[in-house]
Amino acid sequence: MKTNITIIIITLVCVLQPQAQTINYEITTNGDTPFLLGEINKSGLEGKNYMSWFRKNYEDYKLDQETITVLAKNLKDYQILAFMGTWCGDSRQEVPKFYKILEACEFPEEQLTVIALSGKSNMYKQSPNHREAGLNIHRVPTFIFMKNGKEMNRIVEHPVESFEKDMLNIVTNNDYKSNYQIVTKVNNILKNEGLNGLKKQQEQLTTSFKDKVESMYELNTYGRILYSINQHEEAITVFDLNTKLFPNQPITYMSLANTLGVYGERTEAIAVLEKAIQLFPNNKDLLKNLDVVKTN
Repeated sequence: MKTNITIIIITLVCVLQPQAQTINYEITTNGDTPFLLGEINKSGLEGKNYMSWFRKNYEDYKLDQETITVLAKNLKDYQILAFMGTWCGDSRQEVPKFYKILEACEFPEEQLTVIALSGKSNMYKQSPNHREAGLNIHRVPTFIFMKNGKEMNRIVEHPVESFEKDMLNIVTNNDYKSNYQIVTKVNNILKNEGLNGLKKQQEQLTTSFKDKVESMYELNTYGRILYSINQHEEAITVFDLNTKLFPNQPITYMSLANTLGVYGERTEAIAVLEKAIQLFPNNKDLLKNLDVVKTN
């Protein structure tokens, strides 16, 4: 069985590789819904498999012309690197609006780079050339505003106020704070202080962000990204932090236990699930997870 899974993954990766030098490359395999992968542009998003949602959301969006007038004067000094997924509902909703604003600002096309990521489990939120590597792309769409090759700020998944106003803040005052600040904080700790730094700051992070994180899925999704790029210990530590921020959410314990189990830490995984079952004795998913971990 393991051999078959390996063959399937290798086959898929081989299919993806020719895309490396092709813009608007489309994946249409195994009868799945087609999706774009790698560098794309507006023409690709207006292709037959994407035009229905792209054109509708583009045309339906009402521009804040007053803000755009000011924004256009400052935006042309920036380069924008955007990541999206044509399979992603938020990308389908937000990317057409973003294009409409850029065109209203007469933003130079050559200063915009858009990368379509995979939604498949073996390449989750990745591209063949890994343009996302090291950029903390945990949600799509993500729009990174750069100046002289350096990131100045970003809009993550959706605007805080509106695209026009968020963008204007970034290119003027730049005191803008994007969504998912807990992820930004944790990622910066890992980048600058490493895994030990994150472990040392768990208690402080729990105190600082308790009741300030909107959903357990903020760190859960980030942990999944770390797992997918083989940062296993980092993923486990993030999932552990999530159990402290959301102790009343059974899924946080399952994410932690399942990841521990995958990497052979069976005793620790069982302990996490048994603790969770004490808190939620009637939760069938926890009981099922415990049974799976114990029998594997």
